[in-house]
Amino acid sequence: MNTLIDLFESCVAKYSNNVFLLEKRNNKYMGTTYKEVKELVYKFGAGLMSMGIEKGDRIAILSEGRNDWVISELGILYTGAVNIPLSVKLAEPAEIKFRLNHSGAKIAIVSKNQLKKIRPVKNDLPSLEKIIILDSVDQPENNEILFSDVMAEGAKYLELNRAQFDARYRSVADGDYANICYTSGTTADPKGIILTHRNYTANITQSLSLFNIPEWWTTLLILPWDHAFAHTCGIYTLMSCGASMAAIHVGESPMETLKNIPVNIREIRPTFLMSVPSLAKNFKKNIEKGIREKGPVVEKLFNFAIKLAYTYNGIGWNRGKGLKIFLKPLCKLFDKILFTKVREGFGGRLEFFIGGGALLDIELQRFFYAIGMPMYQGYGLTEAAPVISANNPKAHKMGSSGQIVKDLEIKICDEDGNSLPIGEKGEIVVKGENVMAGYWKNEEATNDTIKNGWLFTGDLGYLDKDRFLYVLGRFKSLLIADDGEKFSPEGIEEAMTEHSAFIDHCMLYNNQKPYTIALINPNKEAIKRWAQQNNIELSTQAGKELILKHIESEVNQFRTGGKLDEMFPQRWLPAAIGILKEGFTEENQMMNSTLKMVRGKITYTYTGLIDYLYTPEAKNICNQRNIKSIEELLG
Repeated sequence: MNTLIDLFESCVAKYSNNVFLLEKRNNKYMGTTYKEVKELVYKFGAGLMSMGIEKGDRIAILSEGRNDWVISELGILYTGAVNIPLSVKLAEPAEIKFRLNHSGAKIAIVSKNQLKKIRPVKNDLPSLEKIIILDSVDQPENNEILFSDVMAEGAKYLELNRAQFDARYRSVADGDYANICYTSGTTADPKGIILTHRNYTANITQSLSLFNIPEWWTTLLILPWDHAFAHTCGIYTLMSCGASMAAIHVGESPMETLKNIPVNIREIRPTFLMSVPSLAKNFKKNIEKGIREKGPVVEKLFNFAIKLAYTYNGIGWNRGKGLKIFLKPLCKLFDKILFTKVREGFGGRLEFFIGGGALLDIELQRFFYAIGMPMYQGYGLTEAAPVISANNPKAHKMGSSGQIVKDLEIKICDEDGNSLPIGEKGEIVVKGENVMAGYWKNEEATNDTIKNGWLFTGDLGYLDKDRFLYVLGRFKSLLIADDGEKFSPEGIEEAMTEHSAFIDHCMLYNNQKPYTIALINPNKEAIKRWAQQNNIELSTQAGKELILKHIESEVNQFRTGGKLDEMFPQRWLPAAIGILKEGFTEENQMMNSTLKMVRGKITYTYTGLIDYLYTPEAKNICNQRNIKSIEELLG
């Protein structure tokens, strides 16, 4: 099974009547079996061939997750063409234009909701010949064709040219390109990551070395389907096990789609879910909100039960060991009377989450572990197709990114590329069949990233004595003090937003300066709630100063004498805080499509504030700039 086509054909033969795809139609989820999906894939692939698609041609998909997304990608692969999966979070026509132009895409497959992003730029794309629209539209424009028409042409093509179709897909080799996935392009033009058929099939096998997925399992694929994590660990890993995946019911707007997620979770009753930190935080906030609404008695009981479970669970690796064993009966009782009810909100069948996409704060991991829905943190990057390591039910340490998948070499290197011993921090470097073929039309970047078959990830980390990988952040995001010492800020930033309801976003900065500073966007609702509870008048100078001092106290809990003072080295905590009236979002381009901070953009936008924070008066959080920002934030 060295190609994705081989994989799919074998899975259809083995799991013919299992439901593969679930999609909501007429207010009810309907299943499509592996055998039925294959028939649709053949028709679409043949339809593309009838349109003149050749091996190696590039075809883009820009759509929300749905059955037709999988059918389209597999149909593309059966023709020997290459899929260019585009994120629905791309908002600017220029972003889409760059990717379509750079890849030389001949066809774009687009949902009705995304069509408005393509139409303004389609005439500026010399290589783009056709747009295939997945939904019915009133008036298709020139060079636009409906998906249903392509399927109809494919059915005719198969009747007359079945031998040619069979010969084409059987000619696809494991080294042929399957996808070109574009990075978020936070510092320069995005790079097109070339993943071959074998990159994918190797990484599927590697992922399954850590997880057992029974064929009766189901997930709701919440993450965007172009996302490398969702793509490999969702679509293809589930396929290889004969399992099922459901799409979120797409609304008329992104917000409506977002509101459908909790409803769809209860309908599908998933056995596992894939999550990224932003989703995990939202889930946690919603759970805590539901508990608060049940009154102070339930809230106190819940918080006590959570703390008890934290003690019993340890870091997972040592769960229930030693004297902790005596807490087991009480933990079981609280699980029965409290946590089972929380789990019912997720359908009642959820075994675990798999966390990826960015660093996941250990506090989030402890929380979900306590309520009986562990969130097993993993690590990877698209250039590795993407899975490199993961915690799993058999072996996990909260705070780590888990054990390395099988058939993957790993080393931790210093700045000169020399291997470091166990426990020492350096760049994570890997080698295996899942490592990308390179960057599309970018030989220089390829040579910088892959050296003698080794992929230099650009991520900082270390291995412990049990071969668990700890990922500490990006080299490029390191805080660098004026004495040259370096530290990754991501753990501190995550902890601040996680441990304080008053801090929505936080970015630390230090570029060879005498101290670190923080840019903080406070949570408007939490501030108003706190002010009301404490009879603070927000319109007064004194009220604003009290708010600022309270935010400062939230940061001070990490300082010496604070309740969290052992979490981080004191020298890296911020000596000055700048308050932002606006948070980091994809719309203002301060977060990328995988919801990671775009540090270069944030730094550039707030250059003046950063400079000010290195003046003596800025160390007083009640400075005039912060007073004004609080005024504007609260309206």
